[in-house]
Amino acid sequence: MSDQTGLLIIGASQSGVQLAISLRALGFEEPITLLGEENHRPYQRPALSKEWLQGEVGNESLIFRSAEYWDEHNVTLVKDQRIVRVEKNPDGSGVAVAESGAEFPFKRLALTVGARARKMAVDGADLVGVVYLRNADDALALKAIVGDATDVAVVGGGFIGLEAASSLKKMGKNVTVLEYGPRLVGRAVGEETAEYFLEAHRARGLDIRLNARITRFTGEAGAVAGVEFEDGSVVPAQIVLVGIGVVPNTELAEQMGLAVDNGIVVDSHALASDGTTVAVGDCANMPNPVPGSPAGERIRLESVNNAIEHAKVAAYSLMGRREDYAGIPWFWSNQADLKLQIAGLSMGFDATVVRRDDERGKFSVLYYRSGRIIAADCVNAPLDFMAVKNALAKGQNVPADAVQSADPGVQLKTLAVPLTTAAAGGTS
Repeated sequence: MSDQTGLLIIGASQSGVQLAISLRALGFEEPITLLGEENHRPYQRPALSKEWLQGEVGNESLIFRSAEYWDEHNVTLVKDQRIVRVEKNPDGSGVAVAESGAEFPFKRLALTVGARARKMAVDGADLVGVVYLRNADDALALKAIVGDATDVAVVGGGFIGLEAASSLKKMGKNVTVLEYGPRLVGRAVGEETAEYFLEAHRARGLDIRLNARITRFTGEAGAVAGVEFEDGSVVPAQIVLVGIGVVPNTELAEQMGLAVDNGIVVDSHALASDGTTVAVGDCANMPNPVPGSPAGERIRLESVNNAIEHAKVAAYSLMGRREDYAGIPWFWSNQADLKLQIAGLSMGFDATVVRRDDERGKFSVLYYRSGRIIAADCVNAPLDFMAVKNALAKGQNVPADAVQSADPGVQLKTLAVPLTTAAAGGTS
């Protein structure tokens, strides 16, 4: 039984690591236990589908902090312990019980439990060679078999699927991307950006099939051999990589009686419904932090940036302070030579402006709601990304009706103006 009685952080994720770091920076002096269920030191996930898979970076480059750092900052790392039950008192203290029987008492609790890969329920899903790519063990399993494969099918045309598909194509594989929906990256970008990626990836050699209706994975001697569709046709594949989204890990929160709705419901200060537990990152459903968002609008964000910024909000709460989410949510996805950066959140947009410069390989879509810019998708266009991100942070607008806004030769930052009353909309 652990004798640590300070803060217990369940989940050695990006948000869990950032929470511990932020608390120490704010002067939090009590013991911190950072507990993870994987038998790995805390590591960065984004490179798993890109640089690490391609062999461009090694294992050590993914590790967040050295063992010396944690020792010097009185943070106890616990690996390979899966918490299955939390017994909590009204004052926020309690004990977490692991599958192994180990117990971890705490004065305060933080849930940074993240999300898990959504599984695909079709015949053949348990064949050898059907893999996912969410954590380090998934990545190790994929890397162990990729050398022997000629054909790879990637199920899911979202960020992870397209990143992995691009990496596998670069590694010399025949790659087919199978997307159930009518367009790529359907949850994250609008139609213009989706169409741009479809054209760009096909031009780079990916076989992309939309509206793909998969009935089963075929196999030979217990190993996957292909993907079969409703019409009976089969795409050959010695590896099937499934990337169809994630499911937030809310089991502990439900067991504790916390409010759950597509994630652990938290307020604007990362506090769960019990008023003492904080929940951070991919697992948390929070009020939309973008200025001008409609009152009551909620969002669950899956990004490194959100994990970091949300952890800072939670750290202030644990210190007894109430601070708002700092900065504008942003995301990135590197797919071959396509560097996508997204500023803001495009949910609820009612108008778009497209900026396209094929000669320089730049493409951006600006999103508006009631005349106010709320987000931008920027491909190989970092200046557009920074201009929109800064405008959102400063409460400025880039008017959609400005003829220059669609001209890629005009710098967006020169068009930013203070918000007018008409364009302000919503409430902050």
